[in-house]
Amino acid sequence: MSESAPTHPYYPLGAKIVGYSPNQSSVLELLASAGGGCTALLGLTFAVTGAVRPNLGMADRIAILWFVLSGTLHCFFEGYFMVYHDRMGSGQDLFGQLWKEYALSDSRYMTSDTLVLCMETMTVLLWGPLCFVVVYLTATRHSLRHPIQMLVCMSHLYGDTLYYATSLFEEYINDRPFCRPEPYYFWVYYFLMNFIWIVVPAYYLVDSIKVISSAIKAQQDSGDRRKAQ
Repeated sequence: MSESAPTHPYYPLGAKIVGYSPNQSSVLELLASAGGGCTALLGLTFAVTGAVRPNLGMADRIAILWFVLSGTLHCFFEGYFMVYHDRMGSGQDLFGQLWKEYALSDSRYMTSDTLVLCMETMTVLLWGPLCFVVVYLTATRHSLRHPIQMLVCMSHLYGDTLYYATSLFEEYINDRPFCRPEPYYFWVYYFLMNFIWIVVPAYYLVDSIKVISSAIKAQQDSGDRRKAQ
């Protein structure tokens, strides 16, 4: 007897996805909507920052753009997954369809995978709000900006590393792939979209380390000069 045809396009093909229905929008429509939303968000943020803090340097304004984008994605897009994780397969709103498209590279987002759900919940409740804290601290040039920025960047690096490691371990050690075989899904969705949250946080982590190190060294040098007098 032949095996029944899979009821969804996700790997592994036998994964149980409750209430799955194909996306009603095309990939191009979804990408255009997501790209337009991000562009509007960044444009508005740049304009507001320039109006409220006109003397803020360009480097700090770019940092604000990055952390606003990260915080928004964490709190709202990933927050959608946290709330609707047990019925992702049937979603036809923008976020639901975007998640179903991305899940072609990682079906764990369709099956309430324990690790992904816990990791995303922490991201929504902790790291997303802290991104907005970094935005405020950067805009006000607060002394806590770099310690908090380090914490947020480390959380991104740790989370992404764990995300990559668990998925690849399942595929290459346990022979249980979560990504479809087409290279596009692996390299563009799974690898590139997540790798951005390694490269950029790594840059800001190094930046914060340099600033804090320089501040401590300056304080130590000042103390040494006072002792020498």
